[in-house]
Amino acid sequence: MIFYLTALFAGLLVVSNILAVKVFTIFGFDLPAAVIVYMATFLITDVIGEVYGKKMAARAIRAGFITQIIVLFFIYIAIEVPAAPFFNMQGEYEMILGGSFQVIIASLVSYLVSQNLDVFIFHKLKERHGRRHLWLRNNFSAVITQFADTSIFIVIAFIGTVPNEVLISMIFMQYIAKIIIVLLDTPLVYLLVALARKQLDKERALLMNVTQHLH
Repeated sequence: MIFYLTALFAGLLVVSNILAVKVFTIFGFDLPAAVIVYMATFLITDVIGEVYGKKMAARAIRAGFITQIIVLFFIYIAIEVPAAPFFNMQGEYEMILGGSFQVIIASLVSYLVSQNLDVFIFHKLKERHGRRHLWLRNNFSAVITQFADTSIFIVIAFIGTVPNEVLISMIFMQYIAKIIIVLLDTPLVYLLVALARKQLDKERALLMNVTQHLH
């Protein structure tokens, strides 16, 4: 199951970068369309870390970063190749997929800092509690890392383009929305951890059975 989780993690990262172009408003919160998808990536690294360990969670983060770089490269190539004479949506294509260099850098920096910080805090709590209190490390790590992620992204992406009070408002509104999402996804974390542990136990039992037959 680790392979499926890692693939889903990388895939959601790529999708979140594309969806982020659109901003929607709900209950007075102005949020990028990618917010729920991107938040799911933290859920997945928590599940990977809980079941497979800190090193596997860190590997997933590195894989996600490399995947993003590769996808950005191919998006750049796709934008730069000459458009066919009948293709009259080059401007829209660039606007949706291209983004700005400043926003791309903001996304990559906030990703690296927040994801690694999440893994660090999550596993510090896991060292203390063992398998107990999954809800605590899942939510506490998110409270810290989502503030870091939101602050870093918005400051790098928008500094100099909007007033400081607007920056602070954007950080506050997105942070509150993200924390609400984190609290709501806690049951899903427990479900995925249970499924992953069940699959891991099956794989270990199968490996043990094969090993015994070889001997």
